Amino acid sequence: MEEARGQKMKILCLHGFRTSGSFMKKQISKWNPSVLTQFDMEFPNGLYPAGGKSDIEGIFPPPYFEWFQFNKDFTEYINLEECISYLNEYITSKGPFDGLLGFSQGATLSALLLGYQAQGKLLKEHPPFKLFVSISGSKVRDPRICEVVYKDIIKVKSVHFIGEKDWLKIPGEELANAFDSPLIIRHPQGHTVPRLDEVSTRQLQDWITKIFKHSISDNSHEKEIGDSGEEKVNKPKEAFGTQYQGKNAVEMKTGVPEGGV
Repeated sequence: MEEARGQKMKILCLHGFRTSGSFMKKQISKWNPSVLTQFDMEFPNGLYPAGGKSDIEGIFPPPYFEWFQFNKDFTEYINLEECISYLNEYITSKGPFDGLLGFSQGATLSALLLGYQAQGKLLKEHPPFKLFVSISGSKVRDPRICEVVYKDIIKVKSVHFIGEKDWLKIPGEELANAFDSPLIIRHPQGHTVPRLDEVSTRQLQDWITKIFKHSISDNSHEKEIGDSGEEKVNKPKEAFGTQYQGKNAVEMKTGVPEGGV
């Protein structure tokens, strides 16, 4: 899959509440360009027009969109099933995608897709995702959804950006704990896509590179399997993720001061 796209991984990027795909692209642009060179990224707009005031009015031009709606306690969701169905069709028709990246509502939604796929509830014909980048994401709070989506630890490789001043800091930590050996990068900022210092940039680069190399290795290995189904070469003895294995997540901290949305 990557070879056909010039050795890049295809990533679906889902924006936050009442923003847009274009704004998500701008948010990510504050990262060192070298971090994203191995990605072919798509930035679709949410399914619904913004139903109220956007926090980025006066900062970034409209239109603004939202993926679904919710009550003030985040325990009831409106149009979530319709959104899930829409993204199931979008991913199936425009994929396959190698990974998901999301901010806030987009990250929460991405995690739902991964959990539902792991439980065989949707994206049944789509290959398993290789990676997930969560920025200020959180778990949903509807018990009926949680019983399905977070029933088992989600095995997708994931990195979670969690801000010390983020009002979703604790929910973000809860989301990270739903994944197998997540990489957590903490920053001193709030509910935003953070600027990355040199250390966290290198950590993210290394994380992406290892997944990329492992993916290429898997693809090359599959090509060595004959028509009889017998393997012609041995798989690499050490799979990606060894340094992150175990119950404890790997944590990094970035000291870049707050700035921008």
